[in-house]
Amino acid sequence: MRLIYIFIFTLCFTLEIFGGGTLPYALDAKLKPIRLNQNSYSIHIQEVGSDKPIASWNSHKKRSPASVVKLLTTYSGLLELGYDYRWETKFYHTGYIRNGVLKGDLYVKASGDPTLKTADIAPIVSQIKRAGIQKILGNIIIDRSIFEVSNKNNSGFDRNRHSPYNAMPDALMFNKRKSTICVTTRGRRVSINKDVPDQSYRVVNKLKIVNGSCRGNRSWPRVGIKTDNSGRSTITLSGKLSKRCGKRTICKVVGRPYRAFYYALKNKLNSRGVKFKGTLKIKKVPNKASYLFSHKSDKLEDVISVIAKKSDNLMARQLMLTLGASQYPAPSTPYKSRKAIERILNRYSILERGTTYVANGSGLSRESKLTAQSLANLLEHGAINYGQRWMDTLAIAGVDGTIRRRFRNSSVYGRAWMKTGTIKRVSNIAGYVEGASGQKYVVVVLVNDKRSSRYGRKLANIVIKWVADTL
Repeated sequence: MRLIYIFIFTLCFTLEIFGGGTLPYALDAKLKPIRLNQNSYSIHIQEVGSDKPIASWNSHKKRSPASVVKLLTTYSGLLELGYDYRWETKFYHTGYIRNGVLKGDLYVKASGDPTLKTADIAPIVSQIKRAGIQKILGNIIIDRSIFEVSNKNNSGFDRNRHSPYNAMPDALMFNKRKSTICVTTRGRRVSINKDVPDQSYRVVNKLKIVNGSCRGNRSWPRVGIKTDNSGRSTITLSGKLSKRCGKRTICKVVGRPYRAFYYALKNKLNSRGVKFKGTLKIKKVPNKASYLFSHKSDKLEDVISVIAKKSDNLMARQLMLTLGASQYPAPSTPYKSRKAIERILNRYSILERGTTYVANGSGLSRESKLTAQSLANLLEHGAINYGQRWMDTLAIAGVDGTIRRRFRNSSVYGRAWMKTGTIKRVSNIAGYVEGASGQKYVVVVLVNDKRSSRYGRKLANIVIKWVADTL
């Protein structure tokens, strides 16, 4: 009788399905009505600190990860560089400084800083002035040699080629490669301004200002972008725009970030009384150059939080290339960078051998592959070694990031720390869920199916809520 009781209890709790793995019986019953082929999704649930999963359904099957692959990028960055790591953009000069005049060139050695932005230009100019420079007789020369990447502005992953999420990496990144144009209506007139005086692209105004409400086809300019063989882009604004619309901000990926940085620096130098009439050149810092100062980025902890919470593709790409530069001799390439991630994670036996391919570290790829088990291994390692501090870099259910509107009116609110990943035919989520007992659980749900956009989130929500309410 005792053996029969144990058999019945086990059958009620865990359902073993041939070829797929195990699912708790109660959870499987909740998932049955979801119109997805069971072979098209993977589910892995495991208590933090335990070596035995509660659910392991297709956990070893290779899947397209979309943006959950950023977990590999950010965690590798943490393991290799540490929370307090900062990128340094270093400034050098050739020649000599005398009586406020730099008789030589000003060099900028890029490090791949993903946070460099317009607000950093003023303190950089202040540092230049503190170095005793009031006039530069030479050129501004940018050294981008730490990365060897494509000269393309955008990845071309989808038809929204000029959208910021498609931006490509560069050693000298600036404003996340975004060119921002402000369109302001003033009566029958329109004012068009660039946020940075970047002369590497031009804007053509063909807008017609009209009466009426700021709705429908009168609410936003039509934006057309053409790029010539030299890489110079022309943005054409056309269509109707109501004079009641006020300010409209358009952000597109159209230019080279190092050029935008150069124009922003040149403009600020002149406005702060530092005379400069040279030009931009691209080449390496010579050995004879003298060091001036360094501009440091935000901490890596802040960067990986942005990558995870907001699913920032460009920052993920920049970090991945930085890891390539850390692990291998310069220049860093995508190949070296993906090998660097594998090498770092394999030190701790996180990745299942032969199952992982990280195309670019961001998830904008159909080639990237990984398993639910590899993700579970990573999340377990992160929870054990870095605890809540690591968990808090992820989006928090109902609170922030990509799941700020998800679980808002649910028992899961504030009790799940997750990274999402969504592209066509892919709907994934992975992270941690606090169970009813207060214990934390690693939860991975990967859905690769033509119906994933319709049912993938629903399936994941059931799994996550079941963990929060049951375990």
